[in-house]
Amino acid sequence: MVMKLFDSELKVMDVLWRLGDRTAKEISAILGEETGWNVNTTYTVIKKCVAKGAVRRSEPNFLCHALVSKEEIQAAETEELIGRLFDGSPDLLFASLLSSQKLSPEQIGRLREIVSEMK
Repeated sequence: MVMKLFDSELKVMDVLWRLGDRTAKEISAILGEETGWNVNTTYTVIKKCVAKGAVRRSEPNFLCHALVSKEEIQAAETEELIGRLFDGSPDLLFASLLSSQKLSPEQIGRLREIVSEMK
């Protein structure tokens, strides 16, 4: 099972998923711009990601590499959500999404395509 990542850790991971390997300094600059985090905050969160096995750190310059993909994390989070809030039933999640969201005709068409591709 993929590890649980918290919102702050997902911000670090998102930088790596979007931009590929980056140094801690580069991640800090990006997240400083995007979220207002200071260097210490960013480095602390990166170290948590390393400790969880989500990021590999290498030298030189504290180069960070994502060890889990965005898709792996999305799948794990979705599975947890379905289990926790929808009694393990993906169709209840889907019904909830459909009933609570105003979907455009384009979004409905895309959902139909996704379902038909799964058959």
